[in-house]
Amino acid sequence: MGDMPETNTVRQDRAMLRGLDALDRKISGELARDATLSYADLSARVGLSAAAVHERVRRLRASGAIRGTTADLDGVALGKPLLAFVHVDSVGWGKTSGLMELGALPEVEEIHSATGDTCLILKVRVASAHALEGLLSRIYDVEGVRGTRTYIALSTYLERGVQAEVTEALAQGDYIRR
Repeated sequence: MGDMPETNTVRQDRAMLRGLDALDRKISGELARDATLSYADLSARVGLSAAAVHERVRRLRASGAIRGTTADLDGVALGKPLLAFVHVDSVGWGKTSGLMELGALPEVEEIHSATGDTCLILKVRVASAHALEGLLSRIYDVEGVRGTRTYIALSTYLERGVQAEVTEALAQGDYIRR
């Protein structure tokens, strides 16, 4: 279905993820903060030789733990200051080729299947309310879309990618409050 990854391929094998040690997480965290770090700079931050860091980064890439190196673009600077979340109701449940066509729209940053009273959640970024209205019209044109509910973000207090660090309680499996 196009270039959209399956959920199972996005979420890598759990056994591989459990194989990340503290140094792998530290390296991943440093690269998440600054992907332009040289191996020498990265080695100084994590306390390993540049060769050892290079090998660990190679393994992290090969395993899929590091999927790529990207630029973190600012929506406002690029003329897309309006961030919204569009809940899409579809005919039936599940992924269809029609619904995956939504990924071809450049305003759509993320597509998530969801539980609850919606089928898909889209993260979209547009220039204005008028542009959002046009995007919603295009979404309604997609086969299988039955309805939408849109939530506009007034302010963003935290926006980041996956973090390599693990909360201590979660790392120890003590995440249920008693």
